[in-house]
Amino acid sequence: MKAVVVHGANDLRVEEIADPDLAANEVLVAMEWGGICGSDVAYFKSGLSGTAELREPLVLGHEVAGVVATIGSEVITTLAHRGIDVGTPVTIHPATLVGDHRVPAELADRTNLWPEVRYFGSAAFVPHEQGGFCRFRAVRPDQLRVVPDGVSLKEAAIAEPFGVALHAVARAGDVAGRTVLVNGCGPIGALAVSAAKRAGAAHVVAADLTDAALRIARRMGADQTVDPGRGEALPHDVDVAIEASGAPPALGGVIAAVRPGGVLVQVGNLPAGQVSAALGNIVTRELEYRGSYRFVDEISTALAFMAGGVDVGPLMTHEVSIDDAVHGFELAADRSAGSSKVMIRIA
Repeated sequence: MKAVVVHGANDLRVEEIADPDLAANEVLVAMEWGGICGSDVAYFKSGLSGTAELREPLVLGHEVAGVVATIGSEVITTLAHRGIDVGTPVTIHPATLVGDHRVPAELADRTNLWPEVRYFGSAAFVPHEQGGFCRFRAVRPDQLRVVPDGVSLKEAAIAEPFGVALHAVARAGDVAGRTVLVNGCGPIGALAVSAAKRAGAAHVVAADLTDAALRIARRMGADQTVDPGRGEALPHDVDVAIEASGAPPALGGVIAAVRPGGVLVQVGNLPAGQVSAALGNIVTRELEYRGSYRFVDEISTALAFMAGGVDVGPLMTHEVSIDDAVHGFELAADRSAGSSKVMIRIA
């Protein structure tokens, strides 16, 4: 089968690999669509994503959707009770919790913080956890999320990053009636705009350095847009800020934009190692600076919201076939191309 495989920095190939073996307690999914994530691009450009280092060839991709192709003999009855049969459209929860760990009781439900998590298309462990940019992928039944009526498989591949954005907004607490700043309007930031509006935010300001990203943010529901690169000032005294750029030089301005006692959620991945940023206002304004990492099961909420009318179409700026996946990665890595979410047609 065809797969998108990274072998090292700037060494990305579309190549033939063996079809997966299917265990009796697994489900084989025929992948149809995938969305290229910033972490996928990081592996492509540098062989690194955060603290994860590429040590062996890795099939990329964790934003995927397809249809059930084969069901293992041990799980046919269980899945039938869930209404899942061959041909059912699904997306995949990419996480697998591993290891025998004890966690504090208050973290028991926060499975995204489990000490060891294998994630589709991740080099965090050896052997690496292969991803979903391939024709077929064997998964556990509990990873399946049925795509609701009215949501296309292409849209369903956006459920994973939408889940990340929903989790980030939830980390801020109740945003209903509040003013929210979203800094950085790549796919996660643009989806955070939509998530904040869906959660009842009264006024959402989107900030970015590119016109294309700001246009998408407006289409996703932003009430106001700001381009600091043109000298446009960030708002003052917002109740909540969602920092989605992961750019340390931006932190000082975003922190200064939050009112005393407000909340700043960091969902943009900051570089590994030490960074330099102006953090003094966290102290003088008594801000709450909260991290946001992946999601728990907000991928299911994302699907429900899309079925309820949330339009993720503005994000999907480019589309390539799996044969042209390397070109798609180049587009995703080049913000001057006006790209947001580059979609791979896997089938």
